[in-house]
Parts: sequence; C-alpha cells; structure tokens
Amino acid sequence: MTTGRVAVFAPSPQLTVTVEELDGEPDIHIHAGGQGVWQSRMIRSLGVEVVLCAALGGETGQVLRQLIGVDLKARDVVARNGAYVHDRRDGVRDPMVVMPADSLSRHELDDLYEMTLVEALHAGVAVLSGPAENDEPVPDSVYERLTRDLGGNGCQVVVDLSGGRLAAALAGGPAVVKVSHEELVSDGLAESDSLPDLVKACEQVASSGVGSVVVSRAAEETLAMIDGGFFLVESPRLSTVDTRGGGDSMTAGLAAGLAQGLSVEESLKLGAAAGAVNVMRHGLGSGSGDVVRELVGRVRLKRWEDDR
Repeated sequence: MTTGRVAVFAPSPQLTVTVEELDGEPDIHIHAGGQGVWQSRMIRSLGVEVVLCAALGGETGQVLRQLIGVDLKARDVVARNGAYVHDRRDGVRDPMVVMPADSLSRHELDDLYEMTLVEALHAGVAVLSGPAENDEPVPDSVYERLTRDLGGNGCQVVVDLSGGRLAAALAGGPAVVKVSHEELVSDGLAESDSLPDLVKACEQVASSGVGSVVVSRAAEETLAMIDGGFFLVESPRLSTVDTRGGGDSMTAGLAAGLAQGLSVEESLKLGAAAGAVNVMRHGLGSGSGDVVRELVGRVRLKRWEDDR
C-alpha cells in the first residue's frame, strides 16, 4: 500500500563544506550531504512527502540537524557524523579534509533500526542509502535485515548501494535495485560494461528475488530489467554542470513514482527525468519538480532484445 510518502534510511549524513570562487573571492558553501540527504531533497521537490531516518552526533551532527531541510527522524548518538572540505575554485573538486563518520554503538544502532522500521512501514516505500565511501557507521547486515523485514511486511524497498551493502540487501530481496555500471563491474557482478555483460549481471541480481533492476551508465542510456524484460532509457540531453548526484536523483524519482502509485515503467521515466535535471545544476539532489515533470514526457523506453 502506498501513502504518497517515502522513508529514506541514511545512517550517517555528512556535513559538506565547499569553497567556490565568486568575483575573485572565496565563496564558502555549507550543506548537509550524503546519498540519503540528496535523495530526500529530490523526492520532496517532486511533491512527495519524505522522512529522513538518520543518526546525528558530535558537533557535525548538531550542525546537520539545522541544515537537512526535510522531515527528519533522528536518533541522537555519541558517534560523530562525518564531514569534508572541498576546494572547487578551479572548477574541479579538490578534497582538502575528510573526516570519517564514527561507528554507532549497539544500542544506538538498535534504536535507529527500530525508528526506521516504523517510519518505513508507515510510508509504504523505503529507500535504503549508504553512508559516504569508506565510512562504516553500521554493519552491512543491517541492510539485509531492513530489506527483509520491510519487504516481508508490504513495504516496497528501493536500494541504491554497492559492495558489501548491496550484497547484504540482495539477500533480503528488495523490490527495486538501482546500481551504476561501474559498481556492477567493481563488485564482480559484471565482467565488463558492455550491454550483454550488464544484462547478465541484471539477471544475476534478479535471481535474488529482486523485482526490477536499473543500471545507470553515465552518459549512455540507462539499462532496466522489468518483469524479466530489458529496456534502454533515453533521457533528455541537457548541458552538464556536475555529474555527481545524477544517480541519486534517479533513485529519488523511482521511489517518488512508486509512492504515487505509478508503475515501475512510469516511475523509471520520472527517475530518468530527475537525473537529467540534477546534472545541469551545481547542487546535488536539486532541481524543481516543475522542470522534472516537463521532461518526463521526453523520456523514451525502448525494448532491448537479447540476441544471445
């Protein structure tokens, strides 16, 4: 059952500080970041209620609480949230400082899990997102448990993960898996980024009980496996400002569509339009719902026939 609401599991959002240049002077931007935060922003932009389930701790957590900007269910913890400082004055992100997130204690993790379970079951659609690369605030097994417990109780689970977290979530049988072609190759699920190899990888992922698999392919057409059939998704071509976050926005559009009761195909079109809008903006997970909805009609799904 859908309620027009999405719960996003983001165990440890990041505090992000980016130095830009404005009229020859440093211009400092401070934001809440991380995969789940960016996805939540886009879901809200699409007119769907969203609640972000996260743990917040330390000075970084105190600041994040003021910056997240969407409906938030937070567990106060001792563990600090991670943070980074990037210098982008020359147009390229140069990491200056990276502070990893601390691991949650057993009791902190239990409380976060319980809180997420309640919110996601109430929403009917859940997105399971990962922490920043190399951060380990929660064990991978949490993703298997959440996927199984939510899916087994009628919640549609969308996962956007890689590595051990993806493997764990697959064991729980999510409804939709969104993954990049690079992640499939690096995780050893695909031998190469060729379409035939990616198709084989989708079939392998689906064998875990996954309903639909969506593979973003950077500038190439997205590959999707829906009900055993394969499609190539042709998105509108827009000028690219920053490619980071395009995949997260696609996941957000997918989840928002499912929450609105759309089919997987129509939700995929919404996700493709959201991803296209994100790359033409400087902010991650940004873009107005109006422009996304305008572009949905320009997204094309073309059936791909396997000639193996």
